[in-house]
Amino acid sequence: MKKLFLVFAIGAFFATACNNGSKTEGTETETTTTEAPAAEADSKVAEVVLNAGDDMKFDVSEIYVKEGQTVKITLNHTGVAPITAMGHNFVLLATGVNLDNFAKEAINAKDNDYIPTAMAKDVIAHTKTIGGGESTQVEFPAPAKGTYEFLCSFPGHSAMMKGTFIVE
Repeated sequence: MKKLFLVFAIGAFFATACNNGSKTEGTETETTTTEAPAAEADSKVAEVVLNAGDDMKFDVSEIYVKEGQTVKITLNHTGVAPITAMGHNFVLLATGVNLDNFAKEAINAKDNDYIPTAMAKDVIAHTKTIGGGESTQVEFPAPAKGTYEFLCSFPGHSAMMKGTFIVE
């Protein structure tokens, strides 16, 4: 029983000693680097990360930002399929644009990242099309308050890869 207690006490001592040294350093560093920019990001920049894989799904279906914020969208293709088989992009449509009609027109716009030239005015922002393991970003000012739709315009993807972009 004494040996078990001694082993437990020594283990607790080392765990406490090891954690205190790294916890103090890590906590101070984390607090300094994550909290201050996060407060600033809340008011000036809305950073949104979207992940999409070979399962043809965005991991986020609603995005909330504030009017006037700079919006920075990072799209990560978490799958392995090449761009020709499973390309993904992010397209934010203007108010009143029919998502299904846009997606139908996008099928023929392969050379323009699946953004139909005739409908370019209907797009607030979009990323380039990427394949498995790639990432891309787009930065733009948030539009006026309202509800907008976003999608992946790669052929056939918009049925599952779409969401709501809400500006408060």
